[in-house]
Order: sequence, then C-alpha cells, then structure tokens
Amino acid sequence: MIDDRIDIVTTDHAPHTLDEKRKTYFQAMSGIPMVQHSLNIMLEFHRQGLIRLEKIAEKMCHNPATLYRIDKRGFIREGYFADLTLVDLNSLWTVSKENILYKCGWSPLEGQTFHSKVTHTFVNGNLVYDNGQFNEHQKGQQLEFKKGTTNTAIHNKTHF
Repeated sequence: MIDDRIDIVTTDHAPHTLDEKRKTYFQAMSGIPMVQHSLNIMLEFHRQGLIRLEKIAEKMCHNPATLYRIDKRGFIREGYFADLTLVDLNSLWTVSKENILYKCGWSPLEGQTFHSKVTHTFVNGNLVYDNGQFNEHQKGQQLEFKKGTTNTAIHNKTHF
C-alpha cells in the first residue's frame, strides 16, 4: 500500500450474525462487519509510523472516488459534496458491544483498544453523526458516476 501497489482501502458491509458465521466453511456467510472500524485501524498504522495521514486519505477517499468514477466525491474541493469525517487522534477507547453500531451487534474487534476516535461525520455537508448521536433526518443521496474512461494515473498500475 505504501509503495502504491495497492490502490484503495475499502470495505463492504457484511452484517452477518454470529450464528451465520459459525456455520461450516461452505455454509457460512463471507465477510465481516468492518466499515465502522476500518479508519480506526488505518489510524493505528499512522500512530505506529507506518503510514502518513495523506496516504490514508488517498487510499480511503481520493482513489476510491477516482477509480469508481464517483462524481464530485472523495476530495475537499469547491463544487464537491462535503462528505467529511472528523477524528480525535488522541482519544483512547475500546470496542465493546455497547459502542458497536453494526445491526448484527458484534465485531471481530471486540476488546481492541484504539487511540483515535471518529467524532463527527458529514454527508453532503449535513452533520449526520456527532459524538455518538445520529441525525436521522439527514439522509444521503444516490451516487452519480462519471461516464467515460477511468483516471489513467490509477488505471496504469498493476491491480491485485
């Protein structure tokens, strides 16, 4: 990732119950709930000196928007939608059932302590998350995708 052989860091939302995950290999649902904690994991790598904050923004915001050709997203620019996450880089907390926001109610990271915490999230310029409180009145909107070719700066790299 640091040397750009990996272009993006993204997650899917896999809200499977523990009962679904405990089935045999060929019957168990794939994936794990990770969207809530993926940024925290990357910020731990930053804290350990393994990755710069700018590289995290590139891999988790800029490149996904560019690679998937999502119009007016992924960057802080005039005319773009204000999708922003604010983080306290010095806020120690531990993942527990009480602070898991996944509808499935579990995380493989239960008991893991992080040193950074998401404090606010804005979607389309609207505050939707404020220190544990959600604004259910503000909703997202359907993404629009650019037509045409993808960004050649990303597309010319080898993909794994």
